[in-house]
Amino acid sequence: MKGWQLDRMGLLIAVLLVSRPAVSQLVQLRHWSGQSVAPAYEGFDTNPDGSFNMWFGYMNRNYEEELDIPVGPDNSFQPGGDRGQPTHFLVRRHKDVFRVVVPKDFGDQTLVWTLRAHGQTEQVAGSLKPVWMIDRVRTTRGGNSENINSNTPPMVSVQPQDQTAAVSQPVTLTLTATDDGLPARGGKPVGMTVNWAKYRGPGAVRFQPATAKIADGRAVATASFSEAGDYLLQAVVDDGSGELAGNFGYHCCWTNVEVRVTVKGGGDEGAPR
Repeated sequence: MKGWQLDRMGLLIAVLLVSRPAVSQLVQLRHWSGQSVAPAYEGFDTNPDGSFNMWFGYMNRNYEEELDIPVGPDNSFQPGGDRGQPTHFLVRRHKDVFRVVVPKDFGDQTLVWTLRAHGQTEQVAGSLKPVWMIDRVRTTRGGNSENINSNTPPMVSVQPQDQTAAVSQPVTLTLTATDDGLPARGGKPVGMTVNWAKYRGPGAVRFQPATAKIADGRAVATASFSEAGDYLLQAVVDDGSGELAGNFGYHCCWTNVEVRVTVKGGGDEGAPR
């Protein structure tokens, strides 16, 4: 065989050997449903009275299936059982969804959150080890890197925080928010965005709209319920540099607020889920 032919064959073999691992690395299976939910411990911060907020989130491994896991053996904390964790899990990653307040003498104890879905058990343990200390109230992202207080989370409220409605009667959710105007682009604030979702409850909830820009410090939405029961709804308000903007490497700047709704009429009242 001629020399140029040998060189050509050697080059072809080399390309095949090099390209095989690259091709295998590009393969990614996306599961639309049937997968588990992994709890996540995000870290802790400190309250003025010396107590601690231990922050938790989750990763729903599904791309389409939202899961409901009632508080109980399949969704519990040790110790404590019910620590205010969500029972409705949106798809994919959600960070700093809720906090568990522990006393200043919590010491070296741990909180273990267990979730079971589709026959798969996932756990995470939270502690107050210094490596887990985070800052949930300020960040330099979208602000001034020389001033750690240059971008802070929005101040948010929803009125009323407790409502009663009928299955056939949507509730109106009026949210107000103020912010420091950061981050800004072209000298103008990026602006705040609100996203509504069910946090707990026995039935489906439809929001109109589920996501919206906050104009003049105010946003109004309605929520409709498929069945009676006690619901907890959560609004996430992002200033343009937090979770809704896809910045999962940070713990700021977005704010979570909850609204309780008691829905009556038709079907069982049911326990919160």
